[in-house]
Amino acid sequence: MPDPDLPWRAQHLAVAAILTMALAAPSVFAQGSTATHNVRVLTPEAAMKATQAAMAECRKQGFQAAVAVVDRFGVAQAMWRDRFAGPHTPETAVNKAWTAVSFRTSTTDLARATQAGQPSSGIRGVPRFIGVGGGLLIEAGGSILGAIGVSGAPTGDADDACARAGIAAIKDDLEL
Repeated sequence: MPDPDLPWRAQHLAVAAILTMALAAPSVFAQGSTATHNVRVLTPEAAMKATQAAMAECRKQGFQAAVAVVDRFGVAQAMWRDRFAGPHTPETAVNKAWTAVSFRTSTTDLARATQAGQPSSGIRGVPRFIGVGGGLLIEAGGSILGAIGVSGAPTGDADDACARAGIAAIKDDLEL
């Protein structure tokens, strides 16, 4: 004959198991969660300040350019195009910044590392990859916060110089 208390016992055993797990959970999570990770991101104000400073440097040098800042995930936060910069420059600036943050290195370094015949040359086939100078990481305290991309100066080195001016403008604002 079936035991009439079996459903009641099964429910109590289930509740007891759940309570035991709930009470044990704080000790597991006290050592740090493996399910989440905290990250630092640039504010929109810092992104705009960097684009403004980079644009000012490009203008000072006589270049019509576009400047973009992406967050650490490669999503555009700010973009400026000077009035006579080429129509390709906004997208190129965003993609230079995206390339730098995606591959965690400057696009000038990537340009060298991905030349034909180099082991990493296949990276040039990645959509949005821009293998020319002008994309630099924005870092502070050992963390990548985003990247800045400049397009429109006559050389990648000149784009880099404008990008460095943008980073320098926010360096003191970044927490170390």
